[in-house]
Amino acid sequence: MTLHNVLAMLVWTGAGIIVLFILMWLDSLFTKYKDMAEIRKGNVAVTTRFVMKLFAQGYILSQSIAKSDDLWMALLASVVSFIILFVIEAIAELLLKVAAGIDLNQGTQQGQVAYALLAGSFHVVGALVLAACL
Repeated sequence: MTLHNVLAMLVWTGAGIIVLFILMWLDSLFTKYKDMAEIRKGNVAVTTRFVMKLFAQGYILSQSIAKSDDLWMALLASVVSFIILFVIEAIAELLLKVAAGIDLNQGTQQGQVAYALLAGSFHVVGALVLAACL
């Protein structure tokens, strides 16, 4: 491993962390509750959902970086995937609310881990499918 490789790894990692932080911050703006406030209160359901979303975004980012020779294209793929996951989550939550009377946001905020796991699973499964498309 050369110094150039080490520097490139640091740049790609740093850029990835920044994009991941921005995407999670953007996600928190659209969540019906305040993620960090609920996590600070010890809400395990919110923490579970947050961790699953973080894993999903991190996985997509790792796959886009692994499959790309261009840092900007890898980061762009992660941002586009974030938007797609956001849309998938919104559609799935709407369908569950209408068809089954299940409000994933409300249930998660109320500490119902089952709701959080279901909501988070949309991100994880979506990430697996999207990463295969990269």
